[in-house]
Amino acid sequence: MTKPKVLISDKMDPNAARIFTEMGCDVDVITGETPEQLIARIGEYDGLAIRSSTKVTKAILDAATNLKVIGRAGIGVDNVDIPYASSKGVVVMNTPFGNSITTAEHAIAMMFALARQIPEANAQTQAGLWPKNGFMGVEVTGKTLGLIGAGNIGSIVASRALGLKMKVVAFDPFLTPERAVEMGVEKADLDTLLARADFITLHTPLTDQTRNILSAENIAKTKKGVRIINCARGGLIDEAALKAALDSGQVAGAALDVFETEPAKESPLFGTPNFICTPHLGASTTEAQVNVALQVAEQMADFLVTGGVTNALNMPSLSAEEAPKLKPYMALAEKLGKLVGQLAHDNLTKIAIEVEGAAAQLNQKPITAAVLAGLMSQYSQSVNMVNAPFLAKERGLDVREVRHDREGEYRALVRVTVSTSQGERSVAGTLFGNGQPRLVEIFGIGIEADLDGDMLYIVNSDAPGFIGRIGTLLGQSNINIGTFHLGRREAGGEAVLLLSLDSPVPQDVLKQACDIQGVRTVKALNFV
Repeated sequence: MTKPKVLISDKMDPNAARIFTEMGCDVDVITGETPEQLIARIGEYDGLAIRSSTKVTKAILDAATNLKVIGRAGIGVDNVDIPYASSKGVVVMNTPFGNSITTAEHAIAMMFALARQIPEANAQTQAGLWPKNGFMGVEVTGKTLGLIGAGNIGSIVASRALGLKMKVVAFDPFLTPERAVEMGVEKADLDTLLARADFITLHTPLTDQTRNILSAENIAKTKKGVRIINCARGGLIDEAALKAALDSGQVAGAALDVFETEPAKESPLFGTPNFICTPHLGASTTEAQVNVALQVAEQMADFLVTGGVTNALNMPSLSAEEAPKLKPYMALAEKLGKLVGQLAHDNLTKIAIEVEGAAAQLNQKPITAAVLAGLMSQYSQSVNMVNAPFLAKERGLDVREVRHDREGEYRALVRVTVSTSQGERSVAGTLFGNGQPRLVEIFGIGIEADLDGDMLYIVNSDAPGFIGRIGTLLGQSNINIGTFHLGRREAGGEAVLLLSLDSPVPQDVLKQACDIQGVRTVKALNFV
């Protein structure tokens, strides 16, 4: 079996290459190339490991014909065109935890630097001024820290602040009351935080909702003399508004590690009294750089070798432990998606994926992605679990997941229901004892069948002689029947016939099948 091939295109700890090799990948370390050089090279690689220097553009992704995964050693993925990568079926991973402690510690360091005016005091002391009476700091003990964003890094900052005997008030729409209690912080709305905080620190991603979260309007709501720290993302603070607030005394001090435009060669804040800054150093420790390099190598190799998905930004996570358990269900889900896509693909508006029994105990997201991959394969030959949800969303398909704890007729069941202009259509399948996918219901009719290779789907009136007529037609056309599966609603009513065949059915034979007495629908299927 050919080993997956990985390119490391940015400088990172040499142990990353070692891990790729130990986990079964071939790896090349080629850094500092121009975009044109990378475009010429990238087509031969399955994985691309980067830091911040490599910009993964549409042009690079178009040239990356074998690429399956991009791994960013770090948190920020501004240098990767994630939507386009998703449309190409490329998984994008980052390492959100590798530099968490480092970034949190930098925020705490910036808070202390503000509280005691350390940078300016240092500069004047080294200039020989000895300004002992020129600086009056504030204690952090007993002060209130306003935490905007209580995720991984924010929670570490909170724990450090609590250790400093500070009070912590947190604003985060995703912070549950239970988690707030566990962290030892008070959950509050943004206005409450702004009114009460002595220090404000930001630890949230830059989104449409968080851009300029500290606007001129919100800065005006703060306690007079507040000190503000941002080690998260530039753009969270209106820098011009912050400058005005520093000048007016509304904000007593500000410390930024990030800017709206980077590298920050100029800023309205430069030279402002009580303003300190660093050049995006939040992740810049020896430990962090080693950690993110090792993590990205482990994650990418795990994905390429075993199928495990960790910290992916455009695909459901799937641990190495989960992958073996889920793979049979994902195979079933993809076949059900292909089936419904071939039989009921016109004017789809909604799709529901239901799981019950043993399937309900598993991570449903990969099952849903597999259904969509099977369904969307009718629209694109390059579809996979990564880009299928993207393509479904692009087409306005409403996707719903349903989990049933009940035990049904089967130990495990996956049901796919689509809404079409003709009404709802549903198919269901299970796993047999050997883990093989098996269809058990199609459009309300019970039928057991393997979904594999070339097949023929026929809806007919249940009447004597039909099976003989269709068998004769296929025999005369030199088409061999592998397996034969029948189901019906009731005696003499609507019946379904599923045949597995050793070869595809030509169009002229399909037309002849349609002309057989009692036939309502004929459809050639393929499950390659």
